[in-house]
Formats: sequence, structure tokens, C-alpha cells
Amino acid sequence: MIPLPVKQVWCRFGQAIPVPWNDARFPSRVVSMSGESAMGSTEHSQKQTRSKLALKVPPLILLAVFAAVMALLPEVVALPRLGSWHVWWCLVIALLGVSICLAGVFAFRQARTTVDPTRPATATSLVVRGIYHHTRNPMYLGFLLALLAWALYLAKLSALAGLPLFVWYLTVFQIKPEESALRERFGGDFDAYAAAVRRWL
Repeated sequence: MIPLPVKQVWCRFGQAIPVPWNDARFPSRVVSMSGESAMGSTEHSQKQTRSKLALKVPPLILLAVFAAVMALLPEVVALPRLGSWHVWWCLVIALLGVSICLAGVFAFRQARTTVDPTRPATATSLVVRGIYHHTRNPMYLGFLLALLAWALYLAKLSALAGLPLFVWYLTVFQIKPEESALRERFGGDFDAYAAAVRRWL
């Protein structure tokens, strides 16, 4: 009788078990376990990358970097200008953004809590009044409006395309880590606030 070749199957405890190749009990199990292992490794590396970048770049610096990159991008497609009123409309949008930012800072000052975006865990109170009754992140919304005004002033589609990337970066590496810190500090109060007021608008 010719012995069948065997394969080694790794069980969850790290031991190799010899199994005949024609044993139909293990192939799907092996593929599933290896797939889960690869998926777990990928998720772990993504979490490590996010933790390294979380709360590391101050949003004001990020705003300046995006504004500079948007100015340097090539004009692939030109956007229409609004005639002689073009600059004024851009200025109005920019001033609206600045006003929303200042309203957020004012609300923080009234509550006597930190405005440092890199240290949300040091917040002494949960601000829910004023502009924070309408948006949970008025300062970042103001930055976005300022960038929108800048993109419209530059009048090129490549600059406008940078806005979704700005929103994505802020959401993943700034806003969500802030929310985790606030949830840990204020518990159910923050959960109730987050359920009632949107993250952006």
C-alpha cells in the first residue's frame, strides 16, 4: 500500500498537524484561517498608521499646507470666473469661514476650556452652546470654507478637488481621535451631543 502524501495544517494553538491530501475536512478551514490572518494583519497596520498620524498635525498648519499645494497644482481645467464680482464673492465666503472659526474660539473661551486641537483630552468642559449647537466642528468648517474661497479664487478644478481630501484627512486623523478623547472624558454626555448635532453640518 502506497502511503498518501501529507500536508501540514496549522491549528490555532500554533501546532502543525499532518493531514492526508485527500482529506476534505481542512482545505476551506485553512484558506479561511489564512485569510482572516492576513485581514487582521492589514487592519493592525492601518490602525498603527492612523495612531501615528492622529492629532500630530495642527489643523491650522494643515490648512496652510493645503492652500499652498492648491496654488501649485497645474490648471488642468479652468473654472469660470464671476466677472468683476469674482474676488468679492470669494472674499465673502472666506470671511464667513473666519467668522465661524472665531465663533468657535469664542465659545471655547466662554467655557474656559482648551482650544489646543492636539490635546483634546485636557478639555475641562463639553461645549454645546452657541455655534456648537449647529455643528460639532465649527473651526474646521470655517477652515473648509476658507479653502473653498481660495479654490474659487484660483479658478481651477485641480484646486477644488483638494477639498474632499482635506475633509477626509481632518475627519480621520483629527476629528475622530478628538471624539474618542471626548467620549472617554465625558461619556454619555458626549454621545447624546453627537447624536443631536452633526459632525460638519
